[in-house]
Amino acid sequence: MKKEILYTLKSPYRDDMRITGYKFGKGEKTACIIGAIRGNEIQQLYTCSQLIRALTKLEQRGSISKNNEILVIPCVNTHSMNIGKRFWTMDNTDINRMFPGNAEGETTQRIANGVFEQVKGYTYGIQFASFYMPGDFIPHIRMMETGHQSPSLANLFGLQYVVIRKPKPYDKMTLNYNWQMWDTNAFSLYTNATDQIDEVSANHAVVAVLRFLTRMGVIKYTSHSGYIASVLKEDDLLSVKTKTGGMYRRLKNPGDGVERGDVLGEIIHPYEGTVLEQIISPTDGIIFFAHKSPMVMEDVVTYKIIRRLHQ
Repeated sequence: MKKEILYTLKSPYRDDMRITGYKFGKGEKTACIIGAIRGNEIQQLYTCSQLIRALTKLEQRGSISKNNEILVIPCVNTHSMNIGKRFWTMDNTDINRMFPGNAEGETTQRIANGVFEQVKGYTYGIQFASFYMPGDFIPHIRMMETGHQSPSLANLFGLQYVVIRKPKPYDKMTLNYNWQMWDTNAFSLYTNATDQIDEVSANHAVVAVLRFLTRMGVIKYTSHSGYIASVLKEDDLLSVKTKTGGMYRRLKNPGDGVERGDVLGEIIHPYEGTVLEQIISPTDGIIFFAHKSPMVMEDVVTYKIIRRLHQ
């Protein structure tokens, strides 16, 4: 294992921000794994740390195949993580909406450029990602429909679901999209949590990455075969929205099977404690995403349901 400073951002008032990478093996740029890009991605950082620990042991045993280099970047945005802020500390911009970056641009554009110069050119790119809404997912692989995506490769992670979505204009500035544009097979891996550590799903993510690298001949690692993934389009997920705002009581969790008419959650009056709204399932299916924040606004997606699929 070789530890390197991949990019340094000078700071006049505090210590410089250094983005650290861990390289395993030698040879062709085979796989790059990135953890926390946003400052609240604690789960993503933790998952990367456990992956680095596992790869270190594999390298010591000689289990990384010849002529393969693996790069792991645990955290891109250490300044924001230090103060628990999701986006960039100074101007609230999102580094994951700045790729491929600009070496002469604003701060987050320069950071994105510095990172992308290091991570482009790898055959496989894996990002431990988080969703823009607060909530929990079934662990899954997400890909953008760019014409370069490969659901068959995504199936090799052995997770239950692969979700493919058509990119919107703002998606074209993300790491996943730009990786694909630069001929990297890019995958976003989502676990159950973001700003808290979920040990079980973090371990599932680590094993999924190791399983994928094994199947691609990059490492030698023994694990169970995992799932044969169901490939979903984003449109296959039915969003369930609130009709009023208030305190939110979640009654169903990701992975739970539901039937049409089931009560998924409740909106509570924040002063009087009465139930303002029951959130009702409009279909049979499986809970894929569940809102987590204790407060909720009107017209917010609280659940996403996979329709017509049953365990």
